[in-house]
Amino acid sequence: MSEETKFEPKIVAFLCNWCTYAGADLAGTGRNQYQANVRVIKLPCTGGIDPLFLIKAFERGADGILVSGCHPGDCHYNSGNYHARRRWNVFKPLLDFCGINPERIQFSWISAAEGGKWVETINGVIDTVRALGPFEGYHKISTMGPMISSEISATS
Repeated sequence: MSEETKFEPKIVAFLCNWCTYAGADLAGTGRNQYQANVRVIKLPCTGGIDPLFLIKAFERGADGILVSGCHPGDCHYNSGNYHARRRWNVFKPLLDFCGINPERIQFSWISAAEGGKWVETINGVIDTVRALGPFEGYHKISTMGPMISSEISATS
């Protein structure tokens, strides 16, 4: 592939307001470099993320997703990050059913003081998704919408 046609993945990052979002902000104020093809969605807590948010992101053109929040034990809402991890563990096996390679979604813990870890993590997500290529499964997701919704609702 030439430089002009090199695939650049679209990444959606669902970030905890208190930790990872602040870490990403720290990376920016520290002038750390990471690629601009990341769209950040700030959440009060990753514990509130609905797996359908992830499906909708893919359906609307995302090639990869990062979900990142406070380290275990550091959640501002006590147990939100544990809830997010439990949801992720239940949701992950459904990815094959949805036609999504599990490597397209990554889950991490990044604190407000870890701007460098944010850069390393998001660049790693971009590199992984770039190697996988564009996500073409959104057509399958669109046609399976109601069935996927009921499967996910049953696990949440």
